[in-house]
Amino acid sequence: MPIIGFSLSGIDAKKFDIRADKAININSTPRITEIKEVTLPNLKKKALSMDFEFLTTYDPKIGEIKVNGNLLLLAEKNEPVLAQWKKNKSIPQDVSVEVLNHLFKKCLLKSTNVADDLQLPPPLQFPLIKPKAKEEQPSYVG
Repeated sequence: MPIIGFSLSGIDAKKFDIRADKAININSTPRITEIKEVTLPNLKKKALSMDFEFLTTYDPKIGEIKVNGNLLLLAEKNEPVLAQWKKNKSIPQDVSVEVLNHLFKKCLLKSTNVADDLQLPPPLQFPLIKPKAKEEQPSYVG
């Protein structure tokens, strides 16, 4: 089930004038908002078009970043996915894992750049390089 298309339709980011006097918790949540079947004339196949929202929030509420877009999924069978979506607004786990991993990869990168522009903490934790501790030399050699 390859994802054959990904596009962004909007980015809405806000920084609030609130000082954080405690640890900042960052939460990123992807959400599928709509699924429909589309015909791809060049491939002569039908694919699933999924609209999504990817929301990054901060606690305390110092800002938020919302990324909206669409992705195209070429599923083996569209009907089970569409039926489950129409029934309870969810998608099968095998499809969900692939879609959510793709959304996290693409949208966290975009949110990280936007957070940097707004001087908000990044939604990804970057590794920090620390200098090696100096080995203590004996002060007396005898």
